[in-house]
Formats: sequence, structure tokens, C-alpha cells
Amino acid sequence: MKPLLFDQNLSPRLVNLLADIYPGCVHVDSIGLPTARDREVWEYALQHGYIIVTKDADFSELSLWLGFPPKVIWIRRGNCSTRNIEELLRENYDEIAILSDNPNTGIITLF
Repeated sequence: MKPLLFDQNLSPRLVNLLADIYPGCVHVDSIGLPTARDREVWEYALQHGYIIVTKDADFSELSLWLGFPPKVIWIRRGNCSTRNIEELLRENYDEIAILSDNPNTGIITLF
């Protein structure tokens, strides 16, 4: 499975919380992109083989406009805790693995 790249709208703590199930994940803060524009994050993910995890609708639009990779996990929950996001990503591991491996799918939406 490709590693995950957490967008700035998600907690950097997710990297450590999910390291057991999603090894190799990073947060935009840790790679020098804490205030980067969406297109910069997109390009980084493309060049380094990451799946973008975000709550930002702009990445789904980029996926439609530019195609994929990179692939996108779009979290469509309103205000919620980091623990809720962690649980959501754990509960949907199988679907995320399919996204990662399926050449015909570029985005998954999680509610």
C-alpha cells in the first residue's frame, strides 16, 4: 500500500497514531509544506508516491481535473476529533488498500 500524506487540515498526531497500520505516513508539516498551496501538496504526493488524506474538497476537484495519481482520501466529516479520524481510517483500511492498488480508482470519500 502507498503511504499516506496528511493535509494541513488534519492533525500531525495521526502519523504516530496510525503508524502500526499505515507505515511511512507523513504530515505536510514534517516535509516542509505546512502552508503550501493545494497544488504544491498535489505535486509532492505525485512525485513521492503518496495518497493524500484531506478534508479539503479542492483535492477531489484536482483529481477530476488532473486525473490520478496521486490518489485522494476525502474525509467528509464535519468537526470531529483526531480520534474520530483515526478510527475512520482504521475502519476503512480494506477500502483504502483497494484504492491504493486499483489503477482505475483515484478517490475514496469517507463519511
